Amino acid sequence: MDTLFSSITKYKNERFVPEGMYLVLAEPRLLKESVNVIADLVTEVTIKVDKDKIAIVAIDPSLVAMVDFKLLSSAFVEYQVAKPEELAINLDHLRQVLKRAKPIDTVTLSLDGERLQVLLKGEHTRAFTIPLITIEENEQMIPKLSFTTSVTLPSEKFDEVIEDMGVIAESLTFQRNALAFVVKSTANLKEAKVEIPLTADMGIAMDGEDHASKYSIEYLKKISKASKLADQVTLEFGTDYPLHVEYTLLDKLRLSFILAPRVSTD
Repeated sequence: MDTLFSSITKYKNERFVPEGMYLVLAEPRLLKESVNVIADLVTEVTIKVDKDKIAIVAIDPSLVAMVDFKLLSSAFVEYQVAKPEELAINLDHLRQVLKRAKPIDTVTLSLDGERLQVLLKGEHTRAFTIPLITIEENEQMIPKLSFTTSVTLPSEKFDEVIEDMGVIAESLTFQRNALAFVVKSTANLKEAKVEIPLTADMGIAMDGEDHASKYSIEYLKKISKASKLADQVTLEFGTDYPLHVEYTLLDKLRLSFILAPRVSTD
């Protein structure tokens, strides 16, 4: 018969790993910051988990912006998925829990029946459970788009441009010409304009013509919060065409957005 001492020793030496889904992330910011951005656009989502990644594809209630998120299995220190899972969840609930994660913590995700278990382990261990919900939705498909212009620039610079334009109006125009990437905003005789000279390290691609399209600053401010995840952002657009914004961390994550063009004038 085990004594109390032997039982305690056994518990310390053996780590229980539940069957099914068991994911351990050593960089909490990867999930924390991603959920923080996505939750600003859409509240209820289905998180799909398979052997390669966890993924979210969702569209905001106004049908203006779409989110495409992938956090790769290679970003985790432990990644066990017995079978594909679909977790319908309120992102605000998950965001509130992840806000409690410190940079030194590990985040462990597992399933307990109809609940998502979140374990934050650092100086001490904190356990949270979040109920899964039922969502009536059609599966969201990423549209096939063909962009005529692509510009890659520092995320911090992109943030600054969005803030500058927000002083003037509720929308801005992205324009690409032969010499520069231009962002403009006008309203009530006020105008703001930023020109970023094209350099070889900006990842420029263009089909030879000038292109311009207008987008909502309100949505771009939410999207640009993803700059905390990656140093570079890639913008793809055309003339009066959707905008594709992508943040990537090699072998870890990709967070991208498709934003509808603004057709009304200010």
